[in-house]
Amino acid sequence: MNIVTCEATANIAVVKYWGKRDDKLILPTNSSLSFTMDEQLRTRTSVAFDSSFKEDEFWLNGKKMDLTDKETAERLQQIDVIRKKAGITTKAKIVSLNCFPTAAGFASSAAGLAALACAASKAAGLNLSPSELSILARLGSGSACRSVDGGFVEWKMGSKTDGSDSIAVQIAPASHWPELRNVIAVVDAGKKKVSSRAGMKQTIATSVLYPARLQYVPKLIEEMKKAVLAKDFAKFGELTMRESSNMHAVMLDTWPSITYLNDYSKEIMYAVQEFNASKGSIKAAYTFDAGPNAHVYTTADQVEEVVKLLSRIEGVTKTMVCKVGEGPKYLNQGHLIDSNGNAKEARFDEIKKEIIVK
Repeated sequence: MNIVTCEATANIAVVKYWGKRDDKLILPTNSSLSFTMDEQLRTRTSVAFDSSFKEDEFWLNGKKMDLTDKETAERLQQIDVIRKKAGITTKAKIVSLNCFPTAAGFASSAAGLAALACAASKAAGLNLSPSELSILARLGSGSACRSVDGGFVEWKMGSKTDGSDSIAVQIAPASHWPELRNVIAVVDAGKKKVSSRAGMKQTIATSVLYPARLQYVPKLIEEMKKAVLAKDFAKFGELTMRESSNMHAVMLDTWPSITYLNDYSKEIMYAVQEFNASKGSIKAAYTFDAGPNAHVYTTADQVEEVVKLLSRIEGVTKTMVCKVGEGPKYLNQGHLIDSNGNAKEARFDEIKKEIIVK
């Protein structure tokens, strides 16, 4: 039995994706930019296609998932695309383990669906380019397409109706800006009340601010790329914070209103602004995805102070310091499927920071 295991990591966007022009193909209404994170925000996924399997099976964090569930089925549509590309009809066994909270604004779906695209395509005998992998990953989760590569990545929205030009492209490798750090401040690791998918639909249908956002983003993309390539942190930081606020303003303008940020999130925003004022320039920059947990970009020389700053805020239960990551990697051992095609027991050890497979 050919078992392929891949680990992919989350990416944290500095220009956000919020809204689709095609729900099935997951084609976005604007391009976006992100940094792929290091292995602290990783998902390990093992995939096998075998004639002995009677049906597709998907296990997530030790639980067998219901494939008749609409959202789960949508996320796994890439498996059928892979089978078609590979010219096979064999059923698949998929076993996945997240090393960080699921559905809490940590982009766990980005890591998981990118790992799935990489592992499943290889298990089916395909050897796909990063662009082709990004299209597959996108079918499961839009932001996942940016996690099939490392470093600084752009998801180009494209214009074709078949989605063939809606792909992720690496703008700069992880080695371009090695000093960059993302200090994550966890204020709530619970599942969010409104999923990103549902929230996006509401926004497009009801927000009067949304069309203005779509006009603003293309110029922002170009400015952000220039700032990153020049390693101009002050400019990068300003653009990052303003973009985060813009997206959350659009969410707030949605009806019924969507609020992913909580009071602790706002305290982090104020604290970062005060920190920058005390430094006389922008040395830290917050950004929030669809959740209350903060991602504070800074540089290695400021990390210690930023961690202390965030740790002092009431409601911050944990901080993590991430570097920019290299992208997906394939493993020769530590498979989550045994040689008989059964899902293995596995867990993430928080203390040792490693996956324990039984």
